[in-house]
Amino acid sequence: MKKLFFVTLTLFGLSVNAQDTAKSYSFTLQQAINHALEYNYSVINSGRDIEAAKQKKWETTAMGLPQINAGVDYTNNFVLQKSVVPAEFFGGNPGEYAEVAFGTKHNMVARSTLNQLIFDGSYIVALQASKTYLKYYENSKQRTDIDIKEMVINSYGNVLLAKENIAILEKNIASLQKTLNDTKAIYKNGLIEEESVEQLEITLASLESTLNYNKRLLDITYKMLKINLGIEIADQLTLTDKLEDLTIQNMDLGFSANEFNVNDNINHKIATNFQEQRTLEYKLERSKALPSLSANVNFGYTAFKDEFQFFTQNQNWFNYSNLGVSLNVPIFSSLARSSRTQQAKIALEQAKTQLTETEQKLKLQYATAKSEYEYSIADYATAKNNLNLAERIEKKQQIKFTEGLSTSFDFNDAQRQLYTAQQKYLETMVNIVNKKASLEKIITK
Repeated sequence: MKKLFFVTLTLFGLSVNAQDTAKSYSFTLQQAINHALEYNYSVINSGRDIEAAKQKKWETTAMGLPQINAGVDYTNNFVLQKSVVPAEFFGGNPGEYAEVAFGTKHNMVARSTLNQLIFDGSYIVALQASKTYLKYYENSKQRTDIDIKEMVINSYGNVLLAKENIAILEKNIASLQKTLNDTKAIYKNGLIEEESVEQLEITLASLESTLNYNKRLLDITYKMLKINLGIEIADQLTLTDKLEDLTIQNMDLGFSANEFNVNDNINHKIATNFQEQRTLEYKLERSKALPSLSANVNFGYTAFKDEFQFFTQNQNWFNYSNLGVSLNVPIFSSLARSSRTQQAKIALEQAKTQLTETEQKLKLQYATAKSEYEYSIADYATAKNNLNLAERIEKKQQIKFTEGLSTSFDFNDAQRQLYTAQQKYLETMVNIVNKKASLEKIITK
């Protein structure tokens, strides 16, 4: 019992702690978009990509700036290499040789080197490429922002749709339950057949099942929205905008009349950036036929000892220094360089074709998005009118059914027609919001 009490107390403490750490958020749609553009995980990483590209750009720039290296080399000649010399150098007999060991047991060199690139065509192209590299990630960040904005709008709308579905289903269930109760009372009096009661019970069970599904769906859509917003799934989230209000705000046929400039589209910018990269790759291969020139300055000290005593005051250090210039001139590569250049040229032509293809696809996407947005507004008006008609028909059939003037099948058909019209009406409301977001995504500069 003591162990059980301890485990229960621990779990309760963890539960309380989790509730304390959970945060609460309340967003309008615009506030949700603003939050996502700052805290969404993909947005954060795309911002880091830009910072990394800036560092890469400086890395490329630094390649042409002075490079200084220093080092210390120590050698322990525990067995000195021997050579032979004529023995008569040391008073020996002519024709004989004596073994002589040259060098000391301990050697140390302290050195420093300065390298400077003077000219290299590849370096010039690399500087241009680093700017294009940074521009690519800036464009990529902009595309990520646009995508995240659309995702937030869609997921925000899906939450509102699920909530509206639940509200309507609960209203329908309450109304149907009352009708069912009245019908059961009439059946007990023998005025209608049992089949009418059973038909209503089937419809009620179907509605309750659909309600249960939508409640589960609401939980999932909330979690998806939280992920898009960049907040914890355990956090509390409240949406303050209403679906009907958002629908009215996004009904603007004048918006779809705005002129579309394909050059402003972010996908076109990225395709243009890709073509620029291929152009620079072509220039890079051509630049490899140019000579390169570099220079270096070396300076250092060397010391020699039969014992390791390099840091004594009487140690002699011998300095040295030199200046070197290196000129490299490509002459003949058995056409390998020419082959690489032709490959880069082909890649450039492919990039140009891809850019043209992107332009045509974007024009088609714009025409499609514009048409779908305009249709969503017209479809909403039709769905609203059909809903009003379905409500009147269902109400008339309900009166006829309770008065015994129509069958349960007629009443059931009217109910199903109403439920379908209600669902269609909600979907057209969400479609207006989503289709406008799709159109905005294409024309956003």
